[in-house]
Amino acid sequence: MFLDSILDLMKTLDKYFLRQLIGIFIMLLLILTGLAWMVQIMSMMKFLISYGVKLSSFLGLTIMMVPFILSIIVPFVTFITILFVYNKMIGDNEIIVMASSGTSPGKIARPALFLAGLLTAANLVLNLWIVPATQAKFYDTQWNLRYGLAHLKLQEGAFTEMTRDLVVYVDKVSGYDLNHVMLSDTRKDKSQMIIFAENGKLITTMRGLSIVMTKGALHATGNGSIIGTFDSFDMDLSIATKNNSSSFKSRRMATGDLIKYISQDVSDKQRKTILTELCNRFLQPIMNFILAALCLAILLRSSLLRRRTSFAPALSVVAMSVVMAAFMSASNMLETTAHLFILGGVQFIVLGIIMAVLLKK
Repeated sequence: MFLDSILDLMKTLDKYFLRQLIGIFIMLLLILTGLAWMVQIMSMMKFLISYGVKLSSFLGLTIMMVPFILSIIVPFVTFITILFVYNKMIGDNEIIVMASSGTSPGKIARPALFLAGLLTAANLVLNLWIVPATQAKFYDTQWNLRYGLAHLKLQEGAFTEMTRDLVVYVDKVSGYDLNHVMLSDTRKDKSQMIIFAENGKLITTMRGLSIVMTKGALHATGNGSIIGTFDSFDMDLSIATKNNSSSFKSRRMATGDLIKYISQDVSDKQRKTILTELCNRFLQPIMNFILAALCLAILLRSSLLRRRTSFAPALSVVAMSVVMAAFMSASNMLETTAHLFILGGVQFIVLGIIMAVLLKK
């Protein structure tokens, strides 16, 4: 409906180009996203088997990666779409006829630039809001499936090895409430802790998984021997810590929080990580438009030479590879926020040069 109203305002030539561009774009986007999603599923198959996660939960987890996949592949899909459609029209002499009838390169390129502009805006929305939200949900869900209460299943009347050298025996299980608990912890070298308790309850905290036991006795050996009783004992099982310095992942932080975080006293490594992430969120979407304009400039200028243009697609691919490699290298070399603004300025200068070549009559 929205697309039809836009097409009604455009000329017949623009509609003709846009219909082909949108059709090819959707087809390529579905194929490449599906392939990338399948690769993600295969890479996480060990997670499904090792932790006994339900298939529905596993698929739901991998689907959360789709927005991130889209944010990466959209610029490349845009480039391939324009390359395919315009090169086909050049090969069929359609663009040469249009140019001969007085249609300027700017008018011929307008539908592709319009589509690239829409995709740039959509990619910016993905990077700034949708990807951080889904990535935060992905890591939280992954942690809960691995180490949280959603994963843990204690069997009644059996010894359960929660992690290496940590064994729990429970006489009766009712949800996360436990009756008659025996816990053996030998994770520390040359020491052992054995705990008996009448009741216990599993809880999850920011530290990880814990078990709160009541009315029990403790026997610990190591440097010495400790024997005692307790009314309540909270034991951190230390299977995993949900948030710690080693699990710093800028991708799951909200954009506003990321900007605030970089102004704090952080390590040089974290600062570079944050700057790279901010670069990917704010500047990477602009590559949609840069790659689209670059492809159009090479294809249309080559076609106007009225010579064989078989070299143009290969030249476009090489130029795209060089530009993307330069951008990715620069994004990983940022050390200060000033460098981030400089890189953004360079992008607009490059885009201005490409557009000047493309629109030149």
